[in-house]
Amino acid sequence: MTTAAFRYIDRASYDPNATEPFKKPWGKVDGPGRSYSLTELERKVEDLRGQESDFTTDNSGFALYNSPAKETAFTDDAAVRAGYYAEVEELLRKKLPGVKKVAIFDHTIRRRTPGSARSPVQLVHVDQTPRAAEARVRRHLPEDEVEELLKGRYQIINVWRPIENPASDFPLALIDWRSIAPDDFVKIDLLYPKEWKENGEVAPDSESIFSTEGYEVKGETYAIAPNEGHRFFYVKDMTPEEAIFIKCFDSRSHTMTEGKTDIAHGSGHTAFFDPQTPAGSPGRQSIEVRCLVFYDE
Repeated sequence: MTTAAFRYIDRASYDPNATEPFKKPWGKVDGPGRSYSLTELERKVEDLRGQESDFTTDNSGFALYNSPAKETAFTDDAAVRAGYYAEVEELLRKKLPGVKKVAIFDHTIRRRTPGSARSPVQLVHVDQTPRAAEARVRRHLPEDEVEELLKGRYQIINVWRPIENPASDFPLALIDWRSIAPDDFVKIDLLYPKEWKENGEVAPDSESIFSTEGYEVKGETYAIAPNEGHRFFYVKDMTPEEAIFIKCFDSRSHTMTEGKTDIAHGSGHTAFFDPQTPAGSPGRQSIEVRCLVFYDE
């Protein structure tokens, strides 16, 4: 058990009834800039170790597995796509019964090291809304398969693991889906520059951070609003030999079936500063692989 401060979207900083682009809460993908404020609240965080079997992607929205990977360096993007993607698919099929198809659509490597393009994200969030999940299916699957696949059960699952050293520094925290209220999920529009550059992860100048000129809405994610009932979990000193499944969407969830099932919809997650981390611990390095998972049912 540890106690830490978590960054949430501030409920007072946005209009909960807004639905139009640029009036809804928004955030930019190419650097800092968002229309809402954050609030920081202290929460207890339970260690999953010793109770791993109590948590599954169906009941809590996440699951921990011991599964060493053949790929260990994660420095060659082509090798990650050619080799590690196959390992991830094999692990998903092994742990999730009834999988008929897996489509891996991207990955992100985060390193809390000098010069790294991506660092751990300190904001409680879920990567996709239902609209964004369907858009991913339409974008990444063959057009002649899409409609049939959308009729069945499908999920978006991130497969997350540390790289090189245990994730003691800025570990990953997850919220048990059963402790998240429906109105805790806040839809956030993702703004992309109209002239997007693939290598364009460059922060805009300070005067344009809050301007939407030259941007368009091309995605949607969830921020999680504060709730005293949230139950946070982490894996203390999680090793590269371990992997976590983080569910971001499920078409057969309690949410999507209007309460007809008890299946978790998705787990809020975030990096956090653990005050118990020993001084001098190496900076966190991790990879998350985002997967569309389709079932026979």
